[in-house]
Amino acid sequence: QVQVVESGGGLVQPGGSLRLSCAASGSIVSSRAMGWFRQAPGKQREFVISIDRSGDNTYYADSVKGRFACSRDNAKNMVYLQMDSLKPEDTAVYYCYANVRRGIYYGYTAYWGQGTQVTVSS
Repeated sequence: QVQVVESGGGLVQPGGSLRLSCAASGSIVSSRAMGWFRQAPGKQREFVISIDRSGDNTYYADSVKGRFACSRDNAKNMVYLQMDSLKPEDTAVYYCYANVRRGIYYGYTAYWGQGTQVTVSS
């Protein structure tokens, strides 16, 4: 199984910044889109941001556009989420996903991390 692990969550004051990291590991021969979802207590999981294989195309939720940015390192199978100007409504568990291919006989499959908590509060 491919493993996906997030890190970097924590407590930050409104207006502050936080950087999340996500690493995919295992038998991976290639990857395509990677990105982030989040889920606040009592709410459904929602899309946040994604980035394609080349790193040239990103897709944003309207609620985070202009404040969040995504980047990736294909050599390390990692993706990063830079969060600036954080708001209390950004509080959620953030989940990383990675679409990867394990071998020539495999198609691309989405794998998910366990999540990392981000809390924005004064």
